[in-house]
Amino acid sequence: MSTVQLVPLRFEPLRYSHIDMLLPLEHEAYPDPWSQGMFCQEITNQCSHFFMVFKGKTLVGYGGFWIVIDEMHITKVTVSELYRRQGIGLRIVNFLIRLGKSLGATQARLEVREHNDGARKLYESISFRVVGMRKGYYTRTNENAIVMTKDL
Repeated sequence: MSTVQLVPLRFEPLRYSHIDMLLPLEHEAYPDPWSQGMFCQEITNQCSHFFMVFKGKTLVGYGGFWIVIDEMHITKVTVSELYRRQGIGLRIVNFLIRLGKSLGATQARLEVREHNDGARKLYESISFRVVGMRKGYYTRTNENAIVMTKDL
């Protein structure tokens, strides 16, 4: 019988001092990356809850959401290419959902690229369901976004 050993992860609220560290990962992961200013807005936005994720001193990912009334809108879930397919994305999403629930959210919502099969499978594995599509949502690539939701 094999056992899965989870690597300890540390979640830290996003700070200005983190932004230079996360921008290379953002550019690695997305054809239309967020700008430095967009991340700065996550720090000042009272609806935003955004976290850096570290394995030791190494940044392995980040994720965040906004709370609007009783809905959490997941804005980012990003894992460094070197650490993908190790369950870190799932752990980030589960962390965000637990926090969202503790803040009164009754539903989680997100958009995911139509052709991002790995992310879509991850979300489906924890009971997110497809509720719509936003055509041409990602402007740089004109890719559609699949809208997914989950009752909490």
